[in-house]
Amino acid sequence: MNRSHIPGILAMAAIVLASNILVQFLFGNWLTWGAFTYPLAFLVTDLMNRLYGPSAARQVVFAGFIVGVFCSLVGTQIMGEFGPLVTLRIALGSGIAFLTAQLLDVAIFNRLREGTWWRAPLTSTLIGATVDTALFFSIAFSGALTFLEPQNDVSWAGEMLPMLGAGPIVPLWVSLAVADWMVKIALALMALVPFRLIVLRFRENSALT
Repeated sequence: MNRSHIPGILAMAAIVLASNILVQFLFGNWLTWGAFTYPLAFLVTDLMNRLYGPSAARQVVFAGFIVGVFCSLVGTQIMGEFGPLVTLRIALGSGIAFLTAQLLDVAIFNRLREGTWWRAPLTSTLIGATVDTALFFSIAFSGALTFLEPQNDVSWAGEMLPMLGAGPIVPLWVSLAVADWMVKIALALMALVPFRLIVLRFRENSALT
């Protein structure tokens, strides 16, 4: 492992750890505080891809995945009001969604890396975030996948309600997914600013050495 990759690995580990903790705390009716930290993982992945290449970015992704698995294992042993803080379906959904979305982000970014500076990070993050959201919420809460963990009652997530309190009637978990996805998209747009600034600063420092 290259020493220059360590900051990215530590940043990804910190984001995954913080998100696993903050997801326990609600923000309004549809979100948790973890929704605001987790999307930063895409920024770290894209920065590593731009500065050091796809191999370094994948190292960071796998480091984040390992931290996520550890957090899930710990969460299964902590009992909350309604059972373990992390159920099997949540653990599966989290791991599969993270690894799939992040590796997809790396591949898309690398394919588009020679284009306009914002094209690769924005496109890869938008697609990765969408895949991440769809995989996690469907695996963790969809009634169609109850067979994954029959003893885990997720009927509450299937309650039919107006989407985000005002839209068409959909299962509750769909509203949760849409709200989470909207935050990811908003942060993907805002992340272009630090992405650009960090890349420019890195290039300036490289030119001086």
